[in-house]
Amino acid sequence: MGKRLKLILWICVSILAFLDFGMASKIGICYGRNADNLPSPNKVSELIQHLNIKFVRIYDANIDVLKAFANTGIELMIGVPNADLLAFAQFQSNVDTWLSNNILPYYPATKITSISVGLEVTEAPDNATGLVLPAMRNIHTALKKSGLDKKIKISSSHSLAILSRSFPPSSASFNKKHSAFLKPMLEFLVENDSPFMIDLYPYYAYRDSAEKVPLEYALFESSSQVVDPATGLLYSNMFDAQLDAIYFALTAMSFKTIKVMVTESGWPSKGSPKETAATPENALAYNTNLIRHVIGDPGTPAKPGEEIDVYLFSLFNENRKPGIESERNWGMFYANGTDVYALDFTGENATPVSPTNSTTGTSPSPSSSPGNNNNSSVTIGGGGGTKKWCIASSQASVTELQTALDWACGPGNVDCSAVQPNQPCFEPDTVLSHASYAFNTYYQQSGASSLDCSFGGVSVEVDKDPSYGNCLYMIAPASQG
Repeated sequence: MGKRLKLILWICVSILAFLDFGMASKIGICYGRNADNLPSPNKVSELIQHLNIKFVRIYDANIDVLKAFANTGIELMIGVPNADLLAFAQFQSNVDTWLSNNILPYYPATKITSISVGLEVTEAPDNATGLVLPAMRNIHTALKKSGLDKKIKISSSHSLAILSRSFPPSSASFNKKHSAFLKPMLEFLVENDSPFMIDLYPYYAYRDSAEKVPLEYALFESSSQVVDPATGLLYSNMFDAQLDAIYFALTAMSFKTIKVMVTESGWPSKGSPKETAATPENALAYNTNLIRHVIGDPGTPAKPGEEIDVYLFSLFNENRKPGIESERNWGMFYANGTDVYALDFTGENATPVSPTNSTTGTSPSPSSSPGNNNNSSVTIGGGGGTKKWCIASSQASVTELQTALDWACGPGNVDCSAVQPNQPCFEPDTVLSHASYAFNTYYQQSGASSLDCSFGGVSVEVDKDPSYGNCLYMIAPASQG
């Protein structure tokens, strides 16, 4: 009887061990809101549920967003913005109040599982690295008072620039100027079983060193491998090389057991003229291949079989983000919920995805794109089943139209390349014609509501397609699809 009991116990322990080490990697999405044209948090929650995404990162603790995800089962990573670090680091009472007002009223209906304290602080203009750990400790103290310190993990996200070198991966090391900040923070992570958070972007490595980095290597499409001369490890994609660089850098500081979580990774669908690889095709290829790579659980060459949790950046294009054009075009969806490209979030579609080197390619359509499984988009904006366009009014003066056109192609973030010389919508070369194209593009991308076709009274909505020849006017899908 004793032997049988021991056998049963051994089997139970073996099963538990298998379940523990066999946990699947996770794919989440970053829901940034640095835009003035996004749908309500409730609509966004509906979209994310429709896509069957279970993990979401937000960058603050906005109450409307927290309410929108209540009772959905979606796990939220919330953020503490850099601007709040000083208040959080200085006084425990500030954190206690924040927790009481922004977290406790919504937990556990809203499934908050982690808090990222600060965003890439080592790269921030105002050096806030000294505030991160005190803020993390104060948050931990507040959570402990509420009995949540074991349920909500605390960490801080970093950019790859935190390394002084990243290749070959085995020689990677953290920048020495950050060592006074890093070592105690890593000790905190170990003490609280929290992950080290890193944002990885092979896109930037390719963009800044295109002569050295093959596009296929950055997009998981390479047929050859790069060798780490010190270890002999073979790398077929840049993502693994960057991630292993973090593992090796942590090991060099004697923190080899810390779990690493990739809190941002993605590819832009549009960029400045010099960013020729920022296309919908490449964005689709990168994210599709990343999802397949993560879900397949291969780990990395240095950590085979290691669970990799990744948050894709990002859900929407964000029109208020500063910087070059690509900064506003990392989204998989326009503000009205139509997809920039049709991404299969399940990673199950095996159709090959081809990269492109130019910006002249067109965005894959939802009906023909690889990975489309008929649930990759939900129309949040737009109205009814009647298709409408927004064009310039023929009654408006040239001066008024030019002012509105300049706004649409500038602050309005409309891609006006189609109305440039030798492009399909340049002729007729009139302000009226060019303004019509720009107005309609803004109108459709913003949700196709009457409010988006105002332009100071120099535009009108029409129900007849103004497209002509090779000049095709954008149209958002009607609500029934």
